Amino acid sequence: MPSITKNKNKNGEVISYTIRVYRGYDQNGRRLKPYTTTYTPEKNLTNRQIEKELNKRTVQFEEQCKKGLIGTAENIRLSEFAASYLEAMKDKLSPVVYDSYEKVIRDIILPALGHHKISEIRPIHVQEFVKILSNLPKRERNGQIGTDKVSPSTVKRKLAVLQSMLTFAVKLGYISSNPADAKRLTLPKTTKPEIQIFTKQEAANILVCLQDEPLQFQTLIQLAIFTGAREGELVGLKFSDINFMTNKMTISRSAYKIKGEEVKTKAPKSNKTRTVSLNASCVELLKRLSQQHMAEKHRIGTQWVGDDWVFTQWNGEIMHPQTPSRQFDKFLKRHNIPHRKFHSLRHTSATLLLYNGTDLKTVQER
Repeated sequence: MPSITKNKNKNGEVISYTIRVYRGYDQNGRRLKPYTTTYTPEKNLTNRQIEKELNKRTVQFEEQCKKGLIGTAENIRLSEFAASYLEAMKDKLSPVVYDSYEKVIRDIILPALGHHKISEIRPIHVQEFVKILSNLPKRERNGQIGTDKVSPSTVKRKLAVLQSMLTFAVKLGYISSNPADAKRLTLPKTTKPEIQIFTKQEAANILVCLQDEPLQFQTLIQLAIFTGAREGELVGLKFSDINFMTNKMTISRSAYKIKGEEVKTKAPKSNKTRTVSLNASCVELLKRLSQQHMAEKHRIGTQWVGDDWVFTQWNGEIMHPQTPSRQFDKFLKRHNIPHRKFHSLRHTSATLLLYNGTDLKTVQER
């Protein structure tokens, strides 16, 4: 919140107001010098008019500070600019991507480059930052820090956050060109990742092995294979999205989870609602799962807190968005099936449709 200080003359009369917008702290914990502006009221204004104008200017000044429009390239540091950048990106990035950008900026970019003025950052500084990224330890799947270094593709993803920040600075006129442009850097060589799919035989084996699994997991994996829905889209399904009269499923939301917050939903990745047809097997599984939920709701009574979710925790709450991947990993190990990521089921679905003669446009729409 901005602060307002009254400036008085020798007679104790208020002649102007100083508006301050605080900028937080730098990477060393020192409070940054606040942005300030002064409002001097015109003569003959009433107290009410002065108060109204003062409030208006305070709001405008704070908004300008948030958007990075206050200050110049000569004195604004990257650590100060970061807040303006994140504020501008809040409505442009998905919540999950925004959260990852925020962490990269806080944990990696600012400790390395935050003390530099934007106008003084050169490709040599960014090249040194690439070296820092290349030496970061890789995190294992269980969250533990491993002995290997991060991959070249991880280096490029984290560098992309800095590139985006400095592109934003160019747009605002703070700098004329982006010193983090890939053409001006030497980056680690990356190999194009191979798209993983299950073969027709492996997919058939998965369906056979599913018969001994809990009903909810059976339904989850069959829907992934036969509809090509993403992991978050499956977790975000409600029974109201299933039309048992037409045997169609509408995908209108995707579940996500940010650390420290509850599971939430957003629009699908394409921001478009789509409807897909269901085969008889999936329809039957969904009917049985709905009946199972009803029985469980009756059994535990008020402990059931669900909201019509298809895939749930024990009490009807929406499933954690990463649960499908974890359960799928364990399933593959139990049945000695070659490991693939859960997302591979989506690629497998598309491949199977193409094998069966479905035209490409229909596959893309699904």
